[in-house]
Amino acid sequence: MKATGRRCLYYQVDVRKPQDILNAIDETLKVYGRIDYLINGAAGNFLCPLESMSYNAFKTVIEIDTLGTFNTSKAMYERYFKNNGGVIINITATLHYRGQALQAHVGSAKAAIETLTRHMAVEWGPDRIRVMCVAPGPIADTEGMRRLAGGVLPEALTQGIPIQRIGERVEIGNVCLFLVTSMAELLTGTVVVADGGSWLASSNDFAQRSKLFTSVSNSSRSKL
Repeated sequence: MKATGRRCLYYQVDVRKPQDILNAIDETLKVYGRIDYLINGAAGNFLCPLESMSYNAFKTVIEIDTLGTFNTSKAMYERYFKNNGGVIINITATLHYRGQALQAHVGSAKAAIETLTRHMAVEWGPDRIRVMCVAPGPIADTEGMRRLAGGVLPEALTQGIPIQRIGERVEIGNVCLFLVTSMAELLTGTVVVADGGSWLASSNDFAQRSKLFTSVSNSSRSKL
């Protein structure tokens, strides 16, 4: 890429299909000969109260987030990390800490990932593999912000965040970069919450969130 001068490989992979993942890993190893770390970031999200959520919608989010994390991590372990060590970073969230309204599907998926992370850290630690979670808060200029904020301006969101601003994508990248360096070698099986304290202070009012759900739903329908 022009920005770094590094060669990058791109593969379209469905994380619900293990063979897709294994093929991508094998192709990557053919080119580079090694893989140092894995970041699991595949996710699906939308605002929806439980009473309106279909069985398939809930299942799909679990399959993409939780099952996808397991599939990719296990494939990487089998193909390379078991014999060479490495770092796995699972991107989660803070939705399940308080039971965020309209986010039961995603919160359940992320909670499962954090539990899976602890199990992987214990079982794979002897193979020189560290496994961590990074839990972002509101991040500017992301698809999630565009789809879930319901037209709320980023400036308005800062009122409920102790550091008085939302995060930026590069900051989550910097957290991940720190975790794969030698400076973080004692860290495994735990979560780094990178949200400026947002989940500690933000509102979780169900009535208010329901209005947001209605606003987002109407906005989506108007674009069809």
